[in-house]
Amino acid sequence: MNQKNSLGIDLCFQDLNNPIDLFGQWFNEAKKTEINDPNALSLATVGKNGIPSVRMVLLKDFNSDGFVFYTNLNSRKSEEIKSNANASMCFHWKSLLRQVRITGEISNVSDTDADKYYNSRSYGSRIGAWASNQSSILKSRDELLKSIEEFKKKYPNENNVPRPKHWSGWNLTPHEIEFWLDGKNRIHERLRYTKKNNNDWEKNLLNP
Repeated sequence: MNQKNSLGIDLCFQDLNNPIDLFGQWFNEAKKTEINDPNALSLATVGKNGIPSVRMVLLKDFNSDGFVFYTNLNSRKSEEIKSNANASMCFHWKSLLRQVRITGEISNVSDTDADKYYNSRSYGSRIGAWASNQSSILKSRDELLKSIEEFKKKYPNENNVPRPKHWSGWNLTPHEIEFWLDGKNRIHERLRYTKKNNNDWEKNLLNP
């Protein structure tokens, strides 16, 4: 028989007051079992036209302040974030039959954090941040490849490629986090944390 926590759901939900701690435990489990990119998540944003869009991005950091990813600040996702800071993330770890949904408000990371992460990337990725006008129309693949070669000539020193001003990170500060575990006969187990005005978290079970 599976062990249960104090709420009567699987012990994998633990008995933690802070969902960031629980996310950390689930994420560590995912890193052991997911074949590729356990840090992959779907990011949903909404633009000025009110139409939602979703895409996969990679989580690069998380802590009590939120969940961080990096991108071109002129991309579609960034333009939508600039007009509407409300967004949602979803992690799905098929190997664990688990899902985590996070809703909150997005803000810029500091230049210091952006520089630190940018400088940890491969030379090709740093050049790519300069060469690609993300989300804009590309006339041909050759146009992009030519741009890459031009920036390689401009920055031949692999240890000295400055971060473009149009490339940085976003941090989603959560106000709601839901943990989901697959259940037999679709009777899933769901635990939602909601941020209160005093910054404490309220826990509630949800129907599947």
